[in-house]
Amino acid sequence: MSLCRTGIAAVVVSLVAACLAWAASGAASTRPAGVTPGQVVDRLGSTHVVGGYHFTDKNFLGEGADAILATGMRVIKLYLHEPRVHYRPNSDWPESFADLVEMARHPYYRAVFDKPFHTFILTTYSVTGKDVMGRWRDGYTDEEYAEDLRQFHDLTRHLLATYEGTGKTFVLQHWEGDWAVRGNTDRSEKGDPSEERCRAMARWLNARQEGVERARKEAGHTGVKVYHACEVNLVRNAMQGRPTVTNNVLPHTHCDLYSYSAYDTIGLASGDVAKGRAVFRDALDYIAAKAPDSEAFGAKNVYVGEFGWPEVVSEKDPHTSTDKSLNVIRMTVETALEWGCPYIVYWQVYDNECRVRDPRPTNADVRGFYLIKPDGTRSAACDYLVSLLE
Repeated sequence: MSLCRTGIAAVVVSLVAACLAWAASGAASTRPAGVTPGQVVDRLGSTHVVGGYHFTDKNFLGEGADAILATGMRVIKLYLHEPRVHYRPNSDWPESFADLVEMARHPYYRAVFDKPFHTFILTTYSVTGKDVMGRWRDGYTDEEYAEDLRQFHDLTRHLLATYEGTGKTFVLQHWEGDWAVRGNTDRSEKGDPSEERCRAMARWLNARQEGVERARKEAGHTGVKVYHACEVNLVRNAMQGRPTVTNNVLPHTHCDLYSYSAYDTIGLASGDVAKGRAVFRDALDYIAAKAPDSEAFGAKNVYVGEFGWPEVVSEKDPHTSTDKSLNVIRMTVETALEWGCPYIVYWQVYDNECRVRDPRPTNADVRGFYLIKPDGTRSAACDYLVSLLE
């Protein structure tokens, strides 16, 4: 029987087997003292977006969500943005959506939002037909401000009403803000953003936040929580005093939460765990010092929105290994739990960095950012993360 035909049930069975094997081996999790599995399950999650393979004929959004549920995690990160791009396999998406509410009402999203996750972290942008990730870089008009406010207000109102009484939490964020404000992925000083561009980004974030806050105030208590977050990713640059989202945008915002896509510090732990831990913790402290406290989360309103490390040795990653990957993953989770991050989100369930265009890449064809490998087996990262939930 082919792997595709075995379906998600086989993935579930393999995950359960992994948990039993881990326990039988005598391997212990390194959950910080005083942190219970129940507390971890509300904080630890995984992303599912644009993975390079799949195992069933189910719509791709739903398949990946079920694979994450099978691990025991109850926090999931998805893209509420361009689903035809991000969740293409076995799916029939419309050409376009009128707005965010219409997108959230699509049966594929509705089915996932009805699954027993506690928290949905959603990378979300207004539906405008423009460069939504950075249309504010060359100026942000009053009309654009009003449009973002309206769509985030309407989406929040929809989520509060539709999921009333469920106890679910929705966090609306954007993707790695330092790349967005720079307009590229150049880390050098040449790419540092101007103060005008940083102010425009802050205004864009405040429009989204204002929309969420207005809808919450109008709805009152519904048994559902909707929050808004800003994501940073070049915190080492910030700690050197350079213009960044952390230094030049965060102090001018009032978001509920601040997300850290943490690759720029956590990778140090691949070869030196103690050094990685110290720098990563300094980064969390630094973000918290720049980010205004929030009513809902106080000073501990910084979460790890993305982390992971490649496991597969290749030309791009010649010095990695399973052990080095686990060094990074263990350190990140342990430190984030100890620090008090409300969410810690692993990248991701199916690897999205495949070196071949093939619906069934081999394990050697991907970088190794995964819970489930292309052959359907569990990664070492999956074994470790699952152990924290027991």
